[in-house]
Amino acid sequence: MNNKLRVALIGSGYFSRFHAHAWHRMDDVELVALHSRDQLSAEQLQQDFEIPQLHDNVQNLLQQSNSDIIDIATPPQSHAELIRQCIEYKKAVICQKPFCDSVAEASNLVDEIEAKNALVVVHENFRFQPWYQHIKTILDKQQLGDLYEISFNLRPGDGQGPDAYLARQPYFQQQTRFLVQETAVHFIDVFRYLMGDIKGLFARLDRLNPVIAGEDAGLILFEFSSGARGVLNANRLSDHNAQDCRLTMGVLCIEGSNATLTLNGDAQIHIRAHGDTNLQLQNYSWNNTDFGGDCVYHTNRHIADYFLTQTPLHNTAKEYLINREIEERIYHSAKTGEWQVIQ
Repeated sequence: MNNKLRVALIGSGYFSRFHAHAWHRMDDVELVALHSRDQLSAEQLQQDFEIPQLHDNVQNLLQQSNSDIIDIATPPQSHAELIRQCIEYKKAVICQKPFCDSVAEASNLVDEIEAKNALVVVHENFRFQPWYQHIKTILDKQQLGDLYEISFNLRPGDGQGPDAYLARQPYFQQQTRFLVQETAVHFIDVFRYLMGDIKGLFARLDRLNPVIAGEDAGLILFEFSSGARGVLNANRLSDHNAQDCRLTMGVLCIEGSNATLTLNGDAQIHIRAHGDTNLQLQNYSWNNTDFGGDCVYHTNRHIADYFLTQTPLHNTAKEYLINREIEERIYHSAKTGEWQVIQ
C-alpha cells in the first residue's frame, strides 16, 4: 500500500454518492476506480468525483485498479457474489448493510471469509452519526446512572401514498422484508452499541401502505444482558416534529437512575436530572452534510484509520452477523407471536 489508501467503488445509486463524496474529501485516500451496471449514473459519478478509472465489469476493476479496498454500495442481493469475487483477489471489502440478502447467506459467507482469512467490514453508519457518538461518551461516563430503558420512536414520514420511496430508492417498494431489514437493523446496531448485548426480544410487524411488498410499521421489545429494556416503536408513514424528518428519523429517550436523556428530531440532546424539571442542552459539534450528520464520512474515516493507523475496527462481517441474526429473530417472533431468547 502506498502513502494513500486506494479505494475502488462498486455501485452508483442514491447512496453510492455519499460514499464517493466521503472518500473524495479525504487527503490520505484516493478513489481510484468505479464500476456500476448503470452506465449513465456511473459516468456522472466518475465526473463529479474525478474518479480516474471506470470499468465495465467487476473482473477488470479487480485486476486493473490496484486498489487496497473495494467499497460495495449495491443492493443486498448482489452482496455475496461481489464479496466472493473480491476476496478471491485478496482485497479487503467494505459492504453496505444489510450485508447479503438473508441471514443464512450472510452466515455461510462469514464462514468463507474466515476460512480465507479475509477482511470484510459492514458499512453500518448509524452508530457513527455524531449524536450517537456523543451519547456513547455520556453513557460511558455513567452520567445517567444505572440504565433502565432505551426507546426510539421511528417516524421518518416518507412512506405514505402510491409514490412512497420512488423518487429516492424505488426498490424499497419491492422488498418483501422492508422495515426491519432496511431500517430497524440500523437501530438494532445502535441499541447494541449504546446498551450492550441483547438477550431476548418480541415483535409485532404490520404493513400499512398497500403499495409496498413488505412491512412498514411495528413494535419491537428488547431485553439487554444488563437487565435494561428497549423499545423500538416504528412507523415509516408517520412523521415527527423536526425540520428534516430524515435527519434523526425519530426521537430517542434513555432513562437512568440519575437522569433521563432525550434526542429530538433536530439532533438536540438534553439531559434532565432525576427529580428536576430543567433540561440541560448538551453541546457537541456536527455537520449537516449529506446523510445523517455526515455519518458516511465518519464511517469511512473510521475504516480508513484502521488501515492507515491500525485503530480498532467496528462491525467486521463476523461481528455484524449478530445484527442479522437478531433481525431474523424479529421476523420469527412476529410470525409466531413468541418471545425469542438470544444466546
